[in-house]
Amino acid sequence: MLYQLQALTNPRLHNETGRLELIPRDEIPFGIPGCSYATAPFTHVNPSGSRFSDGSYGVLYLADSMETALAEVRHHQELYWSGVVGLNFERFVFRGLSCQFDEAGLLDATTVALTDPIYDPNDYSAARQFGRQLRQDGFAGLRYRSVRKPGQHCWALMTPRNVLSIVQTAHYEMIWNAGITSVSAIGEVSP
Repeated sequence: MLYQLQALTNPRLHNETGRLELIPRDEIPFGIPGCSYATAPFTHVNPSGSRFSDGSYGVLYLADSMETALAEVRHHQELYWSGVVGLNFERFVFRGLSCQFDEAGLLDATTVALTDPIYDPNDYSAARQFGRQLRQDGFAGLRYRSVRKPGQHCWALMTPRNVLSIVQTAHYEMIWNAGITSVSAIGEVSP
């Protein structure tokens, strides 16, 4: 209650914690390493939506490798940044996360043909309808084929409750110069 009262006059609180009312308290994996990483996609929902969300709910997207994750993120960031007026040259830094989760309650769509509309590389309408149905039917998420990295797999978690641990392991940078010109790991600087 105190948080809600403070958030009315302090938008910084809302920006930091997100919209807590979007996630049931019993789905928050309190006590795990990286609880805030696990819940962030559900409290900071992209209003434009994503492959399996119409923007009214969050989804935690995971990949089978960092390379797959970077390919997926690169594609979506390039689409977003190409629409930013006046963005000429910029360096963006991202966190690489390692996640352990329980696959119980997840549907497996890796046997669904890549020609199925849920895998359309540009039109997400069928995938969003599928994601909405998964949530309504109580599935914890979905294992599916990566659209941006052929032969690899991703997961779309509809709840953070299956997450056991999610911790930062690295930093990556993407350089934008009228398009993403490079993606690389950021290492330690030698003295």
